[in-house]
Amino acid sequence: MDVRITAIRKACYRDLSEIYENPIEHACDVLEGQVFISHDGQRPEGLCESAWGSMREFVEELARGGGNFYDGWMKNPHSAMISCNDGFRPVSFYIETIDAQ
Repeated sequence: MDVRITAIRKACYRDLSEIYENPIEHACDVLEGQVFISHDGQRPEGLCESAWGSMREFVEELARGGGNFYDGWMKNPHSAMISCNDGFRPVSFYIETIDAQ
């Protein structure tokens, strides 16, 4: 089963970066509204490996037809809202199964 991964919100905590992070030129290419499609639970091309590490288990479970994480956490039981693990620039992703046509 295919799973759609949509970047919903991208935050940036400059105050934390100034205190704790070494300066880097380029950190994240993901844009709000950007969509990735996972086929059979595989990491979509172009999706950051760090973000994938945060969502992989959820995507794999949805791809197998599972869902209903944490006993009804999401209105759509075949979805999840997951953030990447970048504490300075977290991106929130909405993950949902794509109904077979």
